[in-house]
Amino acid sequence: MRGDRAKQRRLILLVAACVVAACGLVYELVAGAVSSYLLGDAVTQYSLVVGTYLCAMGIGSWLARFVRHEVLSTLVLVELLLALFGGLSGLFTFAVGAWLMPWFIPLFYGQLLVIGALVGVEIPLLVRLIRTEERDTSHTVSDVLALDYMGALLGSLAFPLLVLPLLGMSKSSLVFGLLNLLVAALLVPMLEKPRWTSVVLTAAILLGALFGSGRIVRHVEDAMYQDTVVYTEQTPYQRIVLTRWRDDLRLYIDGHIQFSSIDEARYHEALVVPAMSAVPHPARVLVLGGGDGLAVRRILRHPAVTTVDVVDLDPAITGLARSWPGLAALNGGALDDPRVSVHHTDAMAFVEDSDQTWDVVLIDLPDPHSPTLAKLYTTAFYSSVARRLSRGGVLATQASSPFYAREAYWSIVGTIEATSPDHPGGALVAWPYHHHVPSFGEWGFVLASRRTLEPDQLTPTLPTEVFDAPTLRAMFLWDKDLAMRPDVGVNTLDDPVVATYYNRGWRTFND
Repeated sequence: MRGDRAKQRRLILLVAACVVAACGLVYELVAGAVSSYLLGDAVTQYSLVVGTYLCAMGIGSWLARFVRHEVLSTLVLVELLLALFGGLSGLFTFAVGAWLMPWFIPLFYGQLLVIGALVGVEIPLLVRLIRTEERDTSHTVSDVLALDYMGALLGSLAFPLLVLPLLGMSKSSLVFGLLNLLVAALLVPMLEKPRWTSVVLTAAILLGALFGSGRIVRHVEDAMYQDTVVYTEQTPYQRIVLTRWRDDLRLYIDGHIQFSSIDEARYHEALVVPAMSAVPHPARVLVLGGGDGLAVRRILRHPAVTTVDVVDLDPAITGLARSWPGLAALNGGALDDPRVSVHHTDAMAFVEDSDQTWDVVLIDLPDPHSPTLAKLYTTAFYSSVARRLSRGGVLATQASSPFYAREAYWSIVGTIEATSPDHPGGALVAWPYHHHVPSFGEWGFVLASRRTLEPDQLTPTLPTEVFDAPTLRAMFLWDKDLAMRPDVGVNTLDDPVVATYYNRGWRTFND
């Protein structure tokens, strides 16, 4: 009987090793995701989070040596504390970002050190407990570590593929906090005097936070975005937020503004009109990004257009553009036009795999604030796009701000100029231009083609909201300070320098 009980206790402890590993990894992933969301520069944030977390785990493992008595009760306490600190970490970090941003760094990394240290304590204590349950202890460490690594794998798969898309970041940490609480509940009956009060109290806190998280997050995002948040969605790819103030509807992706309805015409006409005016009969148009439909609406005004292919990775964006009344009215139902085909895939993969050609390619992708996005601003990407241009075709891309992120802007220009020199049709020639968009500031674009264009001869071929011929041509004129090209590198897949330039530029103005 005693042997059966020992086997049962050993099994519980081994299962606990797997579960706590999954929880510990998810807390780390949530910390990296939220800090990247709030601070940008994903590579730096994830690197700092991982390094700090691992260091804290090492400190926790060292501290475990001082637990000489009451090992089981100490482990129960650790699980309860992890359930609270880890489970509430998502909400806490968002709240700090909204209301205590000047204190974000010490509070965020202080929390990370506490959670990491608690996670570091778990495995040494579990190893000691399992050793007391078995006669042959030679395989104890290997068994526990094997389950620990397996749990980490399960957590790394469950978080992005299942939990995050269904629950979002705040609820994800709460759900895994409840798993830490479950481990504590499995361990409590092993105590000589089981006490359930702390377990029940912790459960009440976590469940209350879980059921109230939607309201809490809405208050936090209202504070973060200043205007009223009218729609939020966490997708497998990004967090989508719509805000409204009076007649101003704004779309944010991962905290970065995508458009304001008050001045979106200034941005989208600056992207669309020069390229469409440079091609006599733009029949086939490709839009990379632009799932909100606002650029497509302006493209469809041209009677020569027969097909428009829109490539946006996230179906939630195009679904919102079609179904959310305010946004559908703003884009005029453009994505439902029979001439429009929507493709939900990676822009680079779509262009590389396609055998079609287009007269106009418009690139309306998010700014290159991470290496993942920077790949869409490389010589490899622009070479693929150039191969898909028809004879006489042109491309236009948004390229961030030549004022706030000057190095990034001119790196994009230089990258386009360095594209496909061996292509049979010749290298791309770039014509930089810019325009003021109040929501963004001074904003940069690039027009490019393998044929010679005359920007000073461009004339809008249809009525527009913003531009006439003189103001269209004026976009290609530069003030002396903005026209000074810094010494910057070409952006490649191997060396995504544009992300570094971008974050450095914006950080200079935001600090």
